Parts: sequence; structure tokens; C-alpha cells
Amino acid sequence: MADDPTTAAAGATITAYPDGPLLVRGDFVLVTPEGRTIETRRGTVALCRCGRSALKPFCDGTHKMVGFRTD
Repeated sequence: MADDPTTAAAGATITAYPDGPLLVRGDFVLVTPEGRTIETRRGTVALCRCGRSALKPFCDGTHKMVGFRTD
């Protein structure tokens, strides 16, 4: 079934960038906890990890301004 997020995400890769976002590439579907699909319009997206982005769940570069650090 093409609309099933579990089958669409089979070709996705997720890369955690040091002190930065999660970069998701490939064939994926983003879904809210409530089950709503988030439109991405592209095959690569950066997801916020610092929690301060004004574009959540997407990264807007705020991690640099707030000094977000990862281990």
C-alpha cells in the first residue's frame, strides 16, 4: 500500500550531524504523533534536535545561535 508510512520509509537514511540536525534522505513519510502526515515536498529534510526551531519539526539553523551540542 503506497500510503502506508512503514513501507514508504523503507529506503530512508537518517544521519545525525554533530551539534546539528537529523538529515533524512530518501523515500520517507513524516507523521505527527496524532497520525497526520507532514508534507515535505523534497527527498531530503533537516529535522530539529535542539528544540528551538521556529519551523518544527524542521531545522531552521537556530541550533547554531543557541549553542546546541551533542555528545
